[in-house]
Amino acid sequence: MALGLRCFRLVHPAFCNSLAALTRPVSEVMLKTVSGRQFDHGQYVACAAVPTRHFATKKAKAKGKGQSQTRVNLNTALVEDIINLEEVEEEMKSVMEALKDNFNKTVNIRTSPGSLDHITVVTADGKLALNQIGQISMKSPQLILVNMASFPECTAAAIKAIRESGMNLNPEVEGTLIRVPIPKVTREHREMLAKLAKQNTNKAKDSLRKVRTNAMNKLKKSKDKTSEDTIRLIEKQISQMADDTVAELDKHLAVKTKELLG
Repeated sequence: MALGLRCFRLVHPAFCNSLAALTRPVSEVMLKTVSGRQFDHGQYVACAAVPTRHFATKKAKAKGKGQSQTRVNLNTALVEDIINLEEVEEEMKSVMEALKDNFNKTVNIRTSPGSLDHITVVTADGKLALNQIGQISMKSPQLILVNMASFPECTAAAIKAIRESGMNLNPEVEGTLIRVPIPKVTREHREMLAKLAKQNTNKAKDSLRKVRTNAMNKLKKSKDKTSEDTIRLIEKQISQMADDTVAELDKHLAVKTKELLG
């Protein structure tokens, strides 16, 4: 019996080590030394799991780039001594309204007399709208007439302007009377109008860029008497206004394209 107890004391430390390794929780950590001293019999002490910080992966960061940034909303009254943001906004809105007007008058499946009104004609007296020098009327659903009797010397220029309007029109002339056959609504005609709508939208974006550039140039003149942070915020506000207008232009183009192509 005494021999057996002596053997168990020799085996006991190793047995405890093995048993503890199999049964201790994952959150427990074996401490082999405390203050430079080793525990007897491989003693284990339970410790709480330490929370860790998970850093964003490249994939997560890339996903975050697509999220919208914080928007700026400046009080226009507070910066009116630097730049008139309301005036800038009105100029941008006028670009949007001009495109809408253009779509309604010139980018339609059904050509109407009103769609010819604002075709620009280059004359000896300068650029004039077609309805200022000619009398436009609807002869039939398939034919529009332009009477140039009041300005016969502008007949050739009017024909050229109608042909180059981008509306797929091929005018014919009889003295001072211009006959404009209305093209049939074919798939090719619809695609041509959709292309014209995109071209007009791009022109509107060019006009918008000019408005933005002019606003930025005005702002630069105030850099010497205005803080950098204020200038930066106003620049962001102007860019934000321009981006919003571009989004509206694209939205109207998408609606018009769907209307034309179905």
